[in-house]
Amino acid sequence: MLEMLGIYFGYPFVRYAMLVGVLIALSSSLLGVSLVLKRFSFIGDGLSHVAFGAMAVATVLDVENDMVVVLPITIGSAVLLLRTGQNARLKGDAAIAMISVGALACGYLFLNLFSRSANLTGDVCSTLFGSTAILTLSRSDVWLCIMMSVLVIMIFTIFYHRIFAVTFDETFAQATGMKAGRYNLLIAVVTASVIVLAMKLVGSLLISALIIFPALSAMRLFKSFRGVIMASAILSVLCAASGILLSILASTPVGATIVCMDIAMFALCSLMDMVHR
Repeated sequence: MLEMLGIYFGYPFVRYAMLVGVLIALSSSLLGVSLVLKRFSFIGDGLSHVAFGAMAVATVLDVENDMVVVLPITIGSAVLLLRTGQNARLKGDAAIAMISVGALACGYLFLNLFSRSANLTGDVCSTLFGSTAILTLSRSDVWLCIMMSVLVIMIFTIFYHRIFAVTFDETFAQATGMKAGRYNLLIAVVTASVIVLAMKLVGSLLISALIIFPALSAMRLFKSFRGVIMASAILSVLCAASGILLSILASTPVGATIVCMDIAMFALCSLMDMVHR
C-alpha cells in the first residue's frame, strides 16, 4: 500500500489534490466554528447552491475563467443572505429557500436550455458532488487556493478577538462600540470565497459538510473557543488527507469520500463524549 501511494504521489496532480484539499479543509474549519455557534450554518449551505447557479451561468456564457463570474455572484449572495436572514419579516430559512434553491433551479435550467456539452449529466454531477477524478486541478488552481487560504488564515488571526466577541455576545460587542455587522459581513464574504475554491474538489452540495462537521466534532471534545478552533482545524485536515488517500486507493469520488470521513470522525467524537460523561 505504501509503495502504491509513493507511485501515486510521484504525479503532480495527486500532490495538487492533497495540497488543495488540506488547505480548503483548514480554511473551512476555522470559519465553521463561528458559523455554527452563531447559527449561521445556513449561509454555507445556501451559498453552495448559489455557487452552482453561478457556475452554470459561467458555462453558458463560455467564460474562460469562471472565477470572474462565480466569485462576485457568490459573495454578493453572501451579503444578501446575511441581510435577509437578519430581517424580522424574512427569516433565515425563508432566505435560503428563495436564494439558494432558486439559484440551483435556474442553474440547472440554463444548462439544459443552453447546453455546451454532450455529457450534461456528467458535468452536473461533477459540479454538484465534486470530480470523480483528481486530474482537474491545474497549477493556477493550486496557487489561487494557496493565496486565498493564506488570506483566510491571516484574516481569522488578525480579527480573532473581534470574531470571538461577535460570535458569543453580539449585543454586548455592539454596546462596546464594535461594528458587529461588519465582522458578520466579513465572515460571510470569506465563507463565500472558500466555497468557490472548494467546488472543484468536493462539489457545491458537499462543501457545507466541510464547514459544519469538523466544528461539531471538536465541540464534542473541547469546551473553550480556542480549543474548539484548534481541534476543528486538526480534525478537518486529518479527514481531508485520509479521505483523499482513501479515494486514491479505492478509486472513489474525492468529495464524497472526504465527507464520509468527516461523518465517521463526528460519530467517533460523539462516542468519546458519551463515554467521558
